[in-house]
Amino acid sequence: MKQGLISIIIPSYNEGNNVKLIHESLKKEFQTIHYDYEIFYINDGSADDTLQQIKELAARNHRVKYISFSRNFGKEAAILAGFEHVQGEAVIVMDADLQHPTYLLKDFIQGYEEGYDQVIAQRNRKGDSPVRSVLSSLYYKFINKAVEVDLRDGVGDFRLLSRQAVDALLKLSEGNRFSKGLFCWIGFDQKIVFYENVERQNGTSKWSFSNLFNYGMDGVVSFNNKPLRICFFTGILILLLSIVYIVATFIHILTNGVSVPGYFTIISAVLFLGGIQLLSLGIIGEYIGRIYYETKKRPHYLIKETNITYGDQNETNYTKKRKWNH
Repeated sequence: MKQGLISIIIPSYNEGNNVKLIHESLKKEFQTIHYDYEIFYINDGSADDTLQQIKELAARNHRVKYISFSRNFGKEAAILAGFEHVQGEAVIVMDADLQHPTYLLKDFIQGYEEGYDQVIAQRNRKGDSPVRSVLSSLYYKFINKAVEVDLRDGVGDFRLLSRQAVDALLKLSEGNRFSKGLFCWIGFDQKIVFYENVERQNGTSKWSFSNLFNYGMDGVVSFNNKPLRICFFTGILILLLSIVYIVATFIHILTNGVSVPGYFTIISAVLFLGGIQLLSLGIIGEYIGRIYYETKKRPHYLIKETNITYGDQNETNYTKKRKWNH
């Protein structure tokens, strides 16, 4: 007898070669799991046949639900859309590229039955390039000193969340969402499940260096104001050093007469102070840009097509309230 419903959210962007493979893998796993399930594909404006492949699955299996965005809104929006529409008592987020092994679902559910609200998959860095491994390690060391939450290297979106944890995430209304940080911020009892890195079977990664850099910046800016404080204290330090230099120069003039130190010192000071000013303006600009984005109150995504039947007796109260408004 089935014990309850598990919802699986799969953000999909140009994953036409993978959606059926991940579906078959999930079906196989749930043959030995005593829970009913629904698979929620979020088509994030794919340019290939991802949506068509999902529709074919949905036509054959009533457990397959999908939402198709009007354009590419990004993975964060896709995850949020899934949270807002799934109905399960527990929710699993995983990628469509098969790099998140489905055999971990049993470990997830075991952790959920033990009372954990978040069961989190943490992978090792095996298979990553040395450069990426070093940069990732340095980034996490830096960000954990800068932000208010504890972010783990090797931990992403792949996890199980209880309904209580999902509802807590839905209460967070910021427009610029950084899910890694939000998952940590809500807290609740957590369990870590370790797994080996898995190579991607089809296609290429959608995460370019610029995407990773922007995502990393979101992590730094979204959860602290320390960069602004660093600018403030750097300004104080430079001011104090300038005062010391001015006093020392004035004393030197009084004791030794007028001295012309040369252009090198002046140019160096101007370039140094100019660099500090530009860096500070850039940091302030990042925060102002996010404030500007938040004040516009634009929806996180727009739905072009879905097979969800609103008004269904199983529809969640949260979905009934929001419907197409998000």
